[in-house]
Amino acid sequence: MSTLSIPAARIGGDILAGAAHDVIDPATGAAFASVGWAGAADVERAVSVAAGAFAAWSTTPARERAAALRAIAADLRAEAAEIAPAIAAESGKLLPEATAEVEFSAKYFDWFAEAPAIAEEEAGRVTPMRRFRVRRHPVGVVAAIGTWNFPLSIPARKIAASIAAGCPTVLKPSERTPVSSDALVRICERHLPVGVIGQVIGDGIEISNALIDDPRIAAVTFTGSTAIGTIIAERAGRSLTRACLELGGRAPFIVREDADVADAVEHLLIAKLRNNGESCIAANTVFVPRSLAEEFRAVLAARIEATRPGAQSDDDVDFGPLIDAGAVERLNSLVQKAEQAGKRVVRGQDGPDGGAFMAAAVVEDARGTELYDQEIFGPVLALVTYDEEDAVVEEVNAWGVGLAGYVCGRDLAAAQDLAERLRIGIVGINNGAPNTPEVPFGGFGGSGIGREGGMEGYDEFTELQSLSIAR
Repeated sequence: MSTLSIPAARIGGDILAGAAHDVIDPATGAAFASVGWAGAADVERAVSVAAGAFAAWSTTPARERAAALRAIAADLRAEAAEIAPAIAAESGKLLPEATAEVEFSAKYFDWFAEAPAIAEEEAGRVTPMRRFRVRRHPVGVVAAIGTWNFPLSIPARKIAASIAAGCPTVLKPSERTPVSSDALVRICERHLPVGVIGQVIGDGIEISNALIDDPRIAAVTFTGSTAIGTIIAERAGRSLTRACLELGGRAPFIVREDADVADAVEHLLIAKLRNNGESCIAANTVFVPRSLAEEFRAVLAARIEATRPGAQSDDDVDFGPLIDAGAVERLNSLVQKAEQAGKRVVRGQDGPDGGAFMAAAVVEDARGTELYDQEIFGPVLALVTYDEEDAVVEEVNAWGVGLAGYVCGRDLAAAQDLAERLRIGIVGINNGAPNTPEVPFGGFGGSGIGREGGMEGYDEFTELQSLSIAR
């Protein structure tokens, strides 16, 4: 029996109930909450209210916008004990990681509270004949479309940037994980004028299309798969609506010949198993030099065999359940096909009975398998050996997607040189968690358009105006 009810929409201070759909805990397969379902008419109303709020919010002094963002950050931290269990229950991630996600989300609001002041400092430029003032104007109403694997922090980094820039925002969170995003919007409503933040939950395609097609939407920011991102880009392009798209990748993890094997394996496990492997920056394919292959495989195998999945609040487990049984079935099928093709597979411990649990796995010599040619999105690794770094760089850059990657090696200058040759948006050098609010996040090629985080993330929601003033 569901005990928690999430409304279909929050629009201008009004709460819309809508027909109820279950929110499932992937550890049990049971509903722990219900969420209302909104439709296209609710989207139209939400955009209308946001458009009505634009004139006042876009001209609100930057210090007042910053104060609101800091207050939101403070409330997120104050309510972490209530929000983190909801994140864990709806997404499957371990409770400590869910708690860290609340703090990470708060940091986005802290960071973007500073962005308007930084933008003002950057506004002046001078030539011998002119003095220039480069102004950032809010682009307009923003549609923010989230996804299920980081149900709080992905909406947070979108909303914090757009609101800081002066843009009222309508959020469409994933209908699979609406509980934590609803908590975020409720907090935002406390500190923002009516209409500056709204939320509409429902069928992903219907709601997203209605938002993108509304001519009052000036920008859309989306996180999800490359396939869906391509559709959104095409739809937004019809009206020249600005699109910021953070899409999928294949995150290579490159071990250099001078790497410390034990350290590299530890960084790899962080990059792979964080968020149950269901992360667009999760390590996907491990490249190990032939000279270290035997040692690396032995150390990694020992660590993988000891891993154990468990429920989100369990102690002494390494990762939680996947989002649903379909995800488990897909990954197990890929691993089994590789094994049938003669590849050696190292598996971890099984999870509890019931729920969307699966054992971690490493597929060795994975080239030529179906697993090797896609984003894995779960606790499975493809491992290959290499002879020349140049060949690895050439192969990775030919993939055509480049969101995140990793390089491990003792010689930091050489590791950095290797990382800089990769057509990848963010590269962790000797660390498995490279992202932070202060730096831009996004990808090359099929991994997206635009950037989130950093001043670059703020600029996604502004139009630049140059004033040329005679000296």
